[in-house]
Amino acid sequence: MRTIFELSQTTVPIAGTSSTFPVRRIYCIGRNYAAHAKEMGGDPTREPPFFFLKPRDAIQVCPEGQTVEHPYPPKTSNYHHEVEMVVALGKGGIDVPTDRALDLVYGYAVGLDMTRRDQQNLMREAKRPWEVGKSADFGAPIGLIHPVADVGHPDKGRIALAVNGQVRQAADLSEMIWSVAEQIAILSQHFALHPGDLIFSGTPENVGAVTRGDMMEASIEGLGAIRLKIV
Repeated sequence: MRTIFELSQTTVPIAGTSSTFPVRRIYCIGRNYAAHAKEMGGDPTREPPFFFLKPRDAIQVCPEGQTVEHPYPPKTSNYHHEVEMVVALGKGGIDVPTDRALDLVYGYAVGLDMTRRDQQNLMREAKRPWEVGKSADFGAPIGLIHPVADVGHPDKGRIALAVNGQVRQAADLSEMIWSVAEQIAILSQHFALHPGDLIFSGTPENVGAVTRGDMMEASIEGLGAIRLKIV
């Protein structure tokens, strides 16, 4: 049987190789740093984690050392940055124990969960899904994926974002409320995880708006940096 048209595969380059990582699904955890949970009106303690999804074609690849143009999306006047460590799964599973969860991880990357905050707030107030706020085109910028064999499993190190050279977000990966292993284990209770899945593991405090002409630089210790210009 012949398909009526072809769809391109979403892939992310793997650092130090000529290979790419095929993306299957994008999961995101909400409010996973205590200070950010507080600034968003949530409980800064270990309340049960919650997740949402982005479409895989929201990926915008940001090669190391290059500045990528990032389009400001329509239907918003309050477009926010959220720097996050991205977890790339090379294996799948269901009901994965926490002590075995990191066995699923292929590598890690710097990412951004870009958010139409005004749209998200409207949906939250109306008790409707967040997709219109979280799933804009190009709303998931990501850097190169660094294999576990090269970087291990980062559980500490600086995560930061600067706009026009001024640091806005800065924290340490150790400040996550739910660890990467815990996130994988909990997700696997709700979904069958597969190779190619990405998990955006949460953002620190001081998320804020950007506008056309702004330059963003997101970085994580050991995983490099990505640079984007809002156009």
